[in-house]
Amino acid sequence: MTKHIGVTFQVRVADYKKGIRWYEILFNRKPDFIPHEDFAEWEIVNGAWLQVAKGKPTKDNGSIRLGVKDISSERERLRSAFDIEIEEVNTREGVPAAWCSFMDPDGNRVGLFQELE
Repeated sequence: MTKHIGVTFQVRVADYKKGIRWYEILFNRKPDFIPHEDFAEWEIVNGAWLQVAKGKPTKDNGSIRLGVKDISSERERLRSAFDIEIEEVNTREGVPAAWCSFMDPDGNRVGLFQELE
């Protein structure tokens, strides 16, 4: 099997300027790379990129979950910054992680997770 060295995920936003601003707040920083008009990228972790492109959002696409150190405080930061509902933090017996999900303004599912000790 070939060893892969990176991964990209793409979401589409109907209003590019609003979409970029939303993801800037989510990541708490500007894009890392803007290769051309209506397309921006953030390197989330080494070798893993989120691409935000202007276009028709895809209904019921898979979620993008971002690992955080403190899910409760990050959930509160995003609830306040976006003024949106974010589901309660979920856990399940035998699963060493906590998680919660929410939607971006275009209906792309986004989430957070925290590895538990």
